[in-house]
Amino acid sequence: MTKSTIEGRRKAPFVVPDRHEIRTDPTRACVILSLVADALLAAGLRKTYRATVALDGVDLRVGAGELVGLLGPNGAGKSTLTKIACGLVRPTAGKVTVLGHPAGSTAARARTGYLAELFRFPGWASADEVLELHQRLARSGGGAEERTELLALVGLAEAARRRVEAMSKGMQQRLGIAQALVGAPSLVLLDEPTSALDPAGRRTVRELLEGLRGRGVAVLLNSHLLSEVELVCDRVVIVDGGRTIAEGAPHELAAAGGVEIETAAGLKRFPDAGREQVPTLVARLVGHGEEIYGVRVVTGTLEDAYLRLVGKDAR
Repeated sequence: MTKSTIEGRRKAPFVVPDRHEIRTDPTRACVILSLVADALLAAGLRKTYRATVALDGVDLRVGAGELVGLLGPNGAGKSTLTKIACGLVRPTAGKVTVLGHPAGSTAARARTGYLAELFRFPGWASADEVLELHQRLARSGGGAEERTELLALVGLAEAARRRVEAMSKGMQQRLGIAQALVGAPSLVLLDEPTSALDPAGRRTVRELLEGLRGRGVAVLLNSHLLSEVELVCDRVVIVDGGRTIAEGAPHELAAAGGVEIETAAGLKRFPDAGREQVPTLVARLVGHGEEIYGVRVVTGTLEDAYLRLVGKDAR
């Protein structure tokens, strides 16, 4: 497929990313992205429902072309934040902008794609008809070409005429992702997009997200699948109790887990040691007459960091 320029939500269809296109020129990308406003910027965001505080002063930034994972236990405020960003819910206090425009404004909505956690398409409609409807709602001029490309992008190329009621839950989930991309949005908000997908479907979504990032499309990914977030996200924001409690790259949040050395006498653990201490530890054990059979530097995971921050009894 040839590469074409996505000029805007109403002017050009979404183009299916090729693998080689994901590797863009870093220098050129930096220049272009430096001229673009933050895709999503929230400052002092607060939302209350009578006595219930859903968000309590959250700050969040998603840069152009950045893929950010939003994590937290049930009731932490993730879905509320996502709904405010796309204009479905009004904040009690604070400010949210999408590419410099107030969230919920016509200009912001025209640049935003959204997949809700719980959605339902008409059972009698085909995949192609669902996308055509959303093209009309988004005023996208992509036509049949855009619909064909989007269905291929999410692995539903052969299901264009299949009715929603005849689709598996995973197929419906992928169709939901396709509708979020109608009109080539600059910001995509995905609320649990891989919850109903099998491993093959999750890989398809990962490749899709990597392709979007390579084209400068920003993504806010709200998910409970920490392993998926760790694989694909540039940065992670963890919220709990309506507040941001941690932020950073997945590898920055995941703490080291020490060193394990397998000896003839059994497994010896050194929880405070790192990779640099391995030669000294091995030499010391050998000097004491130990026979070494294996060494493993234990690395922490995003899940370890998450449980450490929010507690093992997270809701």
